[in-house]
Amino acid sequence: MTPPDLQDPHTAPGRHDWCPWLYFGSATDAERDAQRAWQRRLTERLAGHGGETELTGDVYVSPWAGVFTDRLRMGERSYVAAHAYVTDEVTMGQNCTVNPYTVVRGRVRMGDGVRVGAHSSVLGFNHSMAPDRPVHKQPLVSKGIEIGDDVWIGSHAVVLDGVSIGAHCVVGAGAVVTGDLPEWSVAAGNPARVLRDRRDPPAPRAAAPAAGPPGLAARLERFAARAREQAPEVLARCLAEAPDGSPAFVDRPGAPRTVRADCDAVEVAHLLLGGPPPGIDAGDLVARLRGAQDRRTGLVPEHGGGAATLDDDSAMYHILCVGYALKLLGSGFEHPVRAVHELTPTELTARLDALPWERAAWRSGHWVDGVGTAVLVNLEDFGLRAPAADTLFGWLLTHADPWHGLWGRPGAADRWLQPVNGLYRLSRGTFAQFGLGLPYPERAVDTVLTHSADAAFFGAGRGNACNVLDVIHPLWSCARQTAHRLDEGRRWARRQLDRLLDGWRDGQGFAFALVPGAGPRHQPGLQGTEMWLATAWLLADHLGVGEALGYRPAGVHRPGPARLGL
Repeated sequence: MTPPDLQDPHTAPGRHDWCPWLYFGSATDAERDAQRAWQRRLTERLAGHGGETELTGDVYVSPWAGVFTDRLRMGERSYVAAHAYVTDEVTMGQNCTVNPYTVVRGRVRMGDGVRVGAHSSVLGFNHSMAPDRPVHKQPLVSKGIEIGDDVWIGSHAVVLDGVSIGAHCVVGAGAVVTGDLPEWSVAAGNPARVLRDRRDPPAPRAAAPAAGPPGLAARLERFAARAREQAPEVLARCLAEAPDGSPAFVDRPGAPRTVRADCDAVEVAHLLLGGPPPGIDAGDLVARLRGAQDRRTGLVPEHGGGAATLDDDSAMYHILCVGYALKLLGSGFEHPVRAVHELTPTELTARLDALPWERAAWRSGHWVDGVGTAVLVNLEDFGLRAPAADTLFGWLLTHADPWHGLWGRPGAADRWLQPVNGLYRLSRGTFAQFGLGLPYPERAVDTVLTHSADAAFFGAGRGNACNVLDVIHPLWSCARQTAHRLDEGRRWARRQLDRLLDGWRDGQGFAFALVPGAGPRHQPGLQGTEMWLATAWLLADHLGVGEALGYRPAGVHRPGPARLGL
């Protein structure tokens, strides 16, 4: 394999140039010697122009690739194929691929296992376009591109400067990636939009795909565009001052400061703007949320409250909302949630037995949600596996009612409201968050659909964010296990989605309650906006048109698992 400038001009690239993956298993000694000779020549040529080259272990660079880098680093079993064009500063981890006719330019850093399909462009630089001079005289700028481990970029995709692609992402063929993609996302389109979480279990084969009613996707696109345009105004109306004079969020104008309001603002901004909320320094917000955590217990008390305990409803919810807000801001808790980690199996069992399942299943599920999320935080961020983690799931599995699939019992006054509300909270933090199926999904669907037909909660003039979310999340989750009564659930989802989309108030967002009325629940605020935006995605995705919204919940109300198993 003689370098092209020493070859007969009529020769053509060989099989390893077009299919470099074959080189590592089938190259002869002579072919390996020729490749090593070419790598030495390439390194010398680049060094002659001040370039640095580091080719670690067994790598392959086709002599028919245009490699003109200032800095090139390639890890073990990585390759650059024929007619690829690679310039500037490129770092490739182990098992990375740049396939034929692919362009990689500017400052580009790939983790391990990044596969870039043929004819793609990864462009870690850009031209300015100020009107004071012709385009060809504009200076170049380079923010760089960061690509995490285990990423697949399909053929003909384009990744633009400044983009960060999280680990384990899949970018569809022909996509144009203009903004950051979170870990595990599957994205496609121009501009690329997140379609789903790669870890989500597939819908069952028995479930017929939902095409969505005619015109619904277009309506969702219009709604999402309107919400994005107004998002800065929605957030700005809820900006207030903390006691030290720094900006902070409240749920709605005139409301008191709460920990949750800051977190809801982060979630709304992430959903609609793809970044931190404007009007406040993201670093200051991270410092405030991290600083609110009690070092000893790992819990976060409410502003002005005393020491938080596991019996504090607000502190249990803050495990969720603060933990996920910090994740969306690129950070995390400073300390483990020790109050949960230190629970022994006996102590946890006693607490679970003592919860008011018969009369207040929602509050019981709320507590389990906080415990499950603390188990996740401690495991993912601190490598601490809770001694009672198996106890938690074992208790839930043995206490689920096989007749109705839920925990708790219906009440004389509110019928299935409490058990269904509790099902969402309980399953969100445990089964759903760890990618596990419910023990009796068909019976759960039956019960949830019975509740969804209760006019006291879903009739004309009724409905709030909690009640709708608590129905659609179990229906959406169970559809990953069974197609049982799927069409009925979709018809209900369509009715709720129609009502929801009419509830947006320009410049203010959503109120917690769908219908007009007096009191805080009828006033637009951050909590209502965040919950309804997440609920809209679940309803739309249950109908097969979730991608039309152009966002996917990634925080408290994320639909897919944050981790697969314990």
